[in-house]
Amino acid sequence: MAAPLRALLRPAAAASAATALPRARLLPPLRAPRGSRGCSAGAAFQYLLVQKTGTLKNVGLIQLNRPQALNALCDGLMAELGQALEAMERDPRVGAIVLTGSQKAFAAGADIKEMQSKTFQECYSGGFLAGWDKVSVVRKPIIAAVNGYALGGGCELAMMCDIIYAGEKAQFGQPEILLGTIPGAGGTQRLTRAVGKSLAMEMVLTGDQISAKEAKEAGLVSKVYPVEKLLDAAIACAEKIANNSKLVTAMAKESVNAAFETTLTEGNRTEKRLFYATFATSDRKEGMTAFVEKRKAKFTDS
Repeated sequence: MAAPLRALLRPAAAASAATALPRARLLPPLRAPRGSRGCSAGAAFQYLLVQKTGTLKNVGLIQLNRPQALNALCDGLMAELGQALEAMERDPRVGAIVLTGSQKAFAAGADIKEMQSKTFQECYSGGFLAGWDKVSVVRKPIIAAVNGYALGGGCELAMMCDIIYAGEKAQFGQPEILLGTIPGAGGTQRLTRAVGKSLAMEMVLTGDQISAKEAKEAGLVSKVYPVEKLLDAAIACAEKIANNSKLVTAMAKESVNAAFETTLTEGNRTEKRLFYATFATSDRKEGMTAFVEKRKAKFTDS
């Protein structure tokens, strides 16, 4: 197993990796619907395809687009991802975000070629991988739609998102141990919180992968779909979220995240504080009034 995993983790570093696996079959190119507007005017990305989608064009859709390297997460790709997410944070029409890759790979890992020659001093002084945290601090909900390989940094990237939907052929893993290192972008922490100590320890110490079905059973992903239906399902979920109050949605996300980052007592305090805060919003008043009047709520807060 070690050889195939190494090939997946360093597709940009070795020509053999490109021939060891079937050529990646990409999702259909993401094209902005007629009349839609991009999230940042004039933005051009080398490693991403970005658009707004959904019936109301209130879902931001980002596709990792580095097919020759199975979407290996190089510095340039992660910098562009941060820029795209910042643009969607600023866009008042976007209420939720979907992050996806190709049908062959969500992301096969970090770019090993970029890391190979780094020293301890460079990593420590430069805060290597610190910029990846941008994904985890976006206030708008992010759904990861994972097809194919989500290994190493790819698995960590998916876990930074708020919801993970998986295609039935998806594979998740943290195989850094096979390269003489350990996860460095939250893999040991988020994986343990998601699936428990025993399975997380097994995956991290052996480098073994788990299937979409196993990931669902362990609690790492919330739903599994046929490959060709995955993206539509993720967008449909994002539309449901985006149709709610954007302000209250951000509060709900903050409260759920507190369950992972604080004690139960502190988490409950956070929940109460945010619950009380909703009573200062016009959307809370509109939502309850609409319920009493038996009509659909019209939220306006952003």
